[in-house]
Amino acid sequence: MAENNHRRNITQKQFLLLFLIFTLSLATGLTLFSSISTITAWARAATGGLFLPILLSLILAFLLEPMVSFFEGENVPRTVSILVIFLLLAGLLALLAVWLIPHLQTTFLSLKADFPRYLARGMEFVNEFQANLQNRFPFVEHYQISTKIRTFSESLFAEILLQTPKSALRLGSLLVLVPIFSFFFLRDGRRMVRTCLNLVPNRYFELAHDLYFTVSYQLANFIRGRILEALIIGIVVTLGLSLTDIRYPLLLGIFAGITNLIPYIGPIIGMVPGFLIAFVDLGMGGQFWWIVILYLLIAQILLDGFILIPILISKFADLHPLWVIIAIIMGGKLYGVVGMIIGVPIASIIKITIIEIRHYRSSFQLPDVPLENPRLM
Repeated sequence: MAENNHRRNITQKQFLLLFLIFTLSLATGLTLFSSISTITAWARAATGGLFLPILLSLILAFLLEPMVSFFEGENVPRTVSILVIFLLLAGLLALLAVWLIPHLQTTFLSLKADFPRYLARGMEFVNEFQANLQNRFPFVEHYQISTKIRTFSESLFAEILLQTPKSALRLGSLLVLVPIFSFFFLRDGRRMVRTCLNLVPNRYFELAHDLYFTVSYQLANFIRGRILEALIIGIVVTLGLSLTDIRYPLLLGIFAGITNLIPYIGPIIGMVPGFLIAFVDLGMGGQFWWIVILYLLIAQILLDGFILIPILISKFADLHPLWVIIAIIMGGKLYGVVGMIIGVPIASIIKITIIEIRHYRSSFQLPDVPLENPRLM
């Protein structure tokens, strides 16, 4: 009987001890989670404005690296080479701004005045489509497509007008930060990489070195290819639209080139303003169908699908379309339009990393060391 009471007391003590340990662990975990969440929130708030400048600086560094290496030599230090490239680029951008900014200002003011007309004509087309749809499918009678599109278009245009001054201020900060970051990335990038690689344990040094070389090489080619692809698409669309009487050919070409950076859905978004303006101003005549052929057949199918993507892009972004769509959606949720653009290269980097690690693990072997000393046998 005494032994049973002793066992019961020990069980109660153990239960109390376990309860105290669990309570302390839970309290410690909640405290650590709260502290980490607070630190993460502070870090995100402190570095939130640096993401876009650093991203653009890395892209600019990848684009300028071949030119810097070309000018660099025994008699020309790397710093001097970078400064020469920056001066040439600044002069080219200044000339482009002198020619482009007044034209864009005039275009923007004209588009602001014409937007209600385009919206009204587009709503007429949507109302006709909705009436035909409701006649054939009565169950969609209460779904007002035109009201939703009008509300969305007006809110989008108002947001664009509201964000324009903020974008101008943000552009000014980018014009200061991006050259500074790019200069240091170009000048000290190799040193930074060597410092990071020296921190890797010897066992994984070869893996880290090969992984860095593969990712940086393919990422540089991907960035240059995407920028060149967007530039060519924008030029082709601008020149093709200039052959018609459509308004805003330069703005539509720039918009088509920028949206083309977003895989799959970007080219579709880039076509919509051109189709709408052509439909309102030109009607369903020969010029309208030429614009349709220009966007769909010439720019996307022939030029982009058969020439640019196989030559410039396919060697890097070797991803299944499902993973591409998932990367676009997740990138858009995290960082908006910028996230949609960089989602695919980040997914490709993850794929390359996994493949390199798997290849390293399959090929890595320990050296053949005898288990026993032959002298002792």
